Amino acid sequence: MSIGVPRLLVMSRSGADLALLLLGGFRTLVDGAMVELAARGYEDFRPTHEFAMRAIIAGADSASDVGRRLSISKQAAAKTIAVLVARGYVSSDPDPSDARRNRIQVTARGLDVLREGEAVFEDLRARWEETLGAAELAHLEASLVKLVGRATVDPEAPGWVGQDGIAGEK
Repeated sequence: MSIGVPRLLVMSRSGADLALLLLGGFRTLVDGAMVELAARGYEDFRPTHEFAMRAIIAGADSASDVGRRLSISKQAAAKTIAVLVARGYVSSDPDPSDARRNRIQVTARGLDVLREGEAVFEDLRARWEETLGAAELAHLEASLVKLVGRATVDPEAPGWVGQDGIAGEK
């Protein structure tokens, strides 16, 4: 590495450097999305809210189940669900078949923010394509699919909410 050149500008030579670059790319996209969602009226929405709502859409119907799917404690899941309910993204109603339980569901407002988020990410992807070029971005995406698999971005997977508002199911 030459003197005066920031380390991240030099070709990555370690796994840690690669991890930091990938994390930096993720953070750049997510932070940009949060700014844009706030400008669209969803200033109270956070990335963890999306993960929880997608788990609920995929079938998680209790704090315990959301916690298991997100690898967080039941208490943390319950706190996130309470925030989502208070903000109108999720409803929590008594389960008609078991009065001891509440049934949680993503509301129309929750589905709206997920669709808006997907539109925002499409806009951010277009900016990356403008910066990198279509071929280079396609190569980057293909390389990442080889490394992590397509399952992480499967629009047919439960929890995916497309522009048509229909949740994917398996």
